[in-house]
Amino acid sequence: MSSFDLTGKVAVITGSSRGIGRAIAEGLAAQGARVVISSRKQDACEEVAAAINAEHGQGSAVAIAASISEKAQLENLFAQTRERLGPVDILVCNAASNPHYGSMDGISDEQFRKVLDNNIMSNHWLIQLALPAMREKGDGAILVISSIGGLRASTTIGAYCVSKAADFQLVRNYAAENGKHGIRVNGIAPGLVKTDFAKALWDDPQALAATEKRLAMRRIGEPEDIAGAAIYLSSSAAKWTTGQTIVVDGGAMI
Repeated sequence: MSSFDLTGKVAVITGSSRGIGRAIAEGLAAQGARVVISSRKQDACEEVAAAINAEHGQGSAVAIAASISEKAQLENLFAQTRERLGPVDILVCNAASNPHYGSMDGISDEQFRKVLDNNIMSNHWLIQLALPAMREKGDGAILVISSIGGLRASTTIGAYCVSKAADFQLVRNYAAENGKHGIRVNGIAPGLVKTDFAKALWDDPQALAATEKRLAMRRIGEPEDIAGAAIYLSSSAAKWTTGQTIVVDGGAMI
């Protein structure tokens, strides 16, 4: 059996109706995991789940909508997952928000609070919900999708970068507390990836060309570029890896 095989595992991926989250869900399903597609809109989740079931067999994916800003909805996400598939083995905290593009001194209190709540507090809630079943089994993999924005300053998405830097520490703390339970907690810090979420950063052809010229790989990422790292960190191939955040950025940080 391959070290990357995930047969029998149940994975919850937030923000998985599109972009990086969808690519991760598709990648985990391809390795045999049963995946829960979750985002705010049920119809969008069902569309992705149907596509995965068509490719990998009925029962490979289920759709359970939930807003990361509402703790009660996340509690329902885990309750429904346990009822329909069983306890969660793999949690991927992918969903995030960035309601402000511009200088940090121009962000409203409401916008800043939304960034902190959706990008930090919601991950904390999700991990809290995943831990009891993982501790009971003595095994589990938790992934937090951060960003290289957490490693450097930005004059346009500063608040988002603050939240992503906090995710690095969230990963380290939960890893330190839960390694004794057989639970691994890691992160992925993508560079610029061609998603709708990051469209403001790549939509302008001239700006995109300038960005790609600075990258060692000479291109921005695609969602599938992040899925490989997620498969590794979710699998037994990473059984001695915890508390780490892997940078996947096409060479932006070198």
